[in-house]
Amino acid sequence: MPLNLDWKPRRIFYGWWVVGACFLISLYGGGVVFYGFTAIFEPLADEFGWSYAQISFAASLRGLEAGLLAPLVGLLVDRWGPRKLLLSGSIITSLGLMLLSRTSSLGTFYGAFVVIAIGMSTCSSTVLMTAVANWFRKKIGIATGIMICGYGFSGLLVPVMVGLIDRYEWRMAIAILAIGMLAICLPLSLLVRHKPEQYGYQPDGAVYEDVKSNDCPLPAESVEVNIKASQAIKSLTFWHITLALLCQAAIVSAITTHVMPYLSSINITRAKSSLIASAIPLVSIGGRIGLGWLGDRIDKRRLIAGALAMICGGLLCFGFASPEANWLFIPFLILYGIGYGGNNTLRASVLSEFFGRRNFGAIHGLVIGIMMIGSIAGPPVAGWVFDKWHSYQPIWFVFAGLAVAALALAATTPPISTTVQQPIDRT
Repeated sequence: MPLNLDWKPRRIFYGWWVVGACFLISLYGGGVVFYGFTAIFEPLADEFGWSYAQISFAASLRGLEAGLLAPLVGLLVDRWGPRKLLLSGSIITSLGLMLLSRTSSLGTFYGAFVVIAIGMSTCSSTVLMTAVANWFRKKIGIATGIMICGYGFSGLLVPVMVGLIDRYEWRMAIAILAIGMLAICLPLSLLVRHKPEQYGYQPDGAVYEDVKSNDCPLPAESVEVNIKASQAIKSLTFWHITLALLCQAAIVSAITTHVMPYLSSINITRAKSSLIASAIPLVSIGGRIGLGWLGDRIDKRRLIAGALAMICGGLLCFGFASPEANWLFIPFLILYGIGYGGNNTLRASVLSEFFGRRNFGAIHGLVIGIMMIGSIAGPPVAGWVFDKWHSYQPIWFVFAGLAVAALALAATTPPISTTVQQPIDRT
């Protein structure tokens, strides 16, 4: 059989390079700022004598600032593209971490988290998901699933942070992580580009003939829904999805912030607590990939409802766990991890399906901004419950009920065609 000397290796669609860069940015940022916060919780309490509610309020400040900025960031990423925002966000986050390492008072501590929140709001979920969603349409579920797995793998940084803190004390550890933010995230930001059409591509790497005459219209599959943010917020579809995710945000933020203090309160060693804390995002990878893949094939609303049911079951296991019943941590990790991880992926794909790509950043920013109400409320409420009753168990059961309410909202989400009152633009 003669050799085909004209054969050339197929080029990788650039959208997958965008996915890879965003994956690594989310891995580092999520590990240091979001999941890693639990590692410095007890060292701060030991050094300054602050209450758990006071310390966890910093997570609320992070959520408050990010929530207020999310709608604006969504508009900016649609207009400017993600690269400028990622570059500036990496620098600002690094400065915030440096300030955190110099904390000497509660005011300085809160101020550092405000700066961190500003930086992370421009190099976190809304920007990264918009960057990926702009490059994919048919494969958006699996693409966003892979990207958001960066947050799952970021759990690997929790024991790394614990090790750095144990060896160098928490201040030096945070300073090292601040330098890493610049060294890792700045170069990766340069790889991220805005929309495929600007570079001669089509979403998913599809190739369409450049024919625009009336006799030869564009293929039907290039036609997609385009709904403005002002239209989206008038729809019941938007509010069912957003309020369900708000409930989830309150749960996830509280668990992420208090997981190690809670485990310590039920006599689980710090070493084992760090492993469980890091296992949560790692197990979520199964949900991020698996439910993302399923979301390209079946009704996303049912998947979101099913994931919330898993979160509810996981919380019940978490609340009943103890040193004598530590086997309950296994179903907790599986149910809770897969449930919340899957919904983090499905958020992008369901919004893209119902509202389109053109205004995705603005709409996603609005959703994140509203979700932040839950993220802000969750940690201090959980801290207040512990300060008052010296037990976290009551709040885990309350959150299980909140997951049921969110499940009902997701399951009853109406189709967008019956809720948007204004005409839908199509391109």
